[in-house]
Amino acid sequence: MPGFGCTMLATMFLLPLLLNAVLGFKLCPSPCLCYESSDLVDCRSRGLTRVPSSISHGTWLLDLSANKVTEVHTRSFIGLWSLKILLMSNNSIHILHPQFLEKLDLSFNRLRWLPQDFSQGLYSLQELRLSNNLLQHLDSKSLEDCGSLRKLDLSYNHIRGLDIKALSSLSRLSFLNMEGNRLNVLKDGQLNRQQTLEVLLLNYNNISKIEAESLAPLRRLSLLGLKGNQLEHIRFKTFLKLQTTSTYLQMSLNPWICDCELQRIFGKINHVRHLHVEDYKDIICHAPAQLAGSLLASMDSQLCIAETASVLVITITVMLAVIGALVKAERNRKNKQASSEAESQGQEK
Repeated sequence: MPGFGCTMLATMFLLPLLLNAVLGFKLCPSPCLCYESSDLVDCRSRGLTRVPSSISHGTWLLDLSANKVTEVHTRSFIGLWSLKILLMSNNSIHILHPQFLEKLDLSFNRLRWLPQDFSQGLYSLQELRLSNNLLQHLDSKSLEDCGSLRKLDLSYNHIRGLDIKALSSLSRLSFLNMEGNRLNVLKDGQLNRQQTLEVLLLNYNNISKIEAESLAPLRRLSLLGLKGNQLEHIRFKTFLKLQTTSTYLQMSLNPWICDCELQRIFGKINHVRHLHVEDYKDIICHAPAQLAGSLLASMDSQLCIAETASVLVITITVMLAVIGALVKAERNRKNKQASSEAESQGQEK
């Protein structure tokens, strides 16, 4: 009888699909709203704990946002050959294996990592939203089959680092949002394949260092967000390697150490035709203490003038000290010589 049980189970599962395909019925899960004319299924906020069955095979958009789904498996979508957009934000998902989509929204869930085979079957995926999860790391295999991806949102997770090859398969990426993570360094080689990237948002991380060649591959970058990080100094050459038509930079809300060198660097960046510091007037000095809270833009070239004046004062002070020492040494020499001559004359008498 085990064989009979399996047959019955298979029949129960396949019957809705057969009715759907052969008789042209438009199936619709009982708690959801279905729009037959456009093949959209709206299951938002229905208290669902799993992906419902009895969904029409012609459905191309399935909205399961704001439910209580915890796991998503490939078998959850058997028969949904037309499904292109899957919206599952605001659930409790911690396990998933989706396939054959163009847009996937998994924001506001409980994902701690992406399985290494996560991208298997996602060859056509163009937009992936993973914001507001619990992701801590992105390894080199999780997205390796997502070669068609254009938009990737990883904002507001707990990501501290990316494998050097984590994004290497995403050569068509135009938008990457990693705001609100815990990145420390933007490393050389991490963005080598992102020559089509137009928007890179790294605001509100812990970035304190941008390596010299990290931005060089980004030939189409139009917006680079770096505000709200831990930058104290930057190197002009790092940004000069952005060989783009026009790039806007967001650099405020960093603990800048305002000195002549920093002022010169921003001055040079502002004079490069294709680079524009969008929030230059909002850049505030964090140190030294006497300048804390001051706007860098309000100082014009005062920092360099003050530094030059300080150098001159120090130089003059040193020169005066040296001259004073020389005069004193010469005076001592003459005194000794005079004493020696006086002694000689006394002995002759």
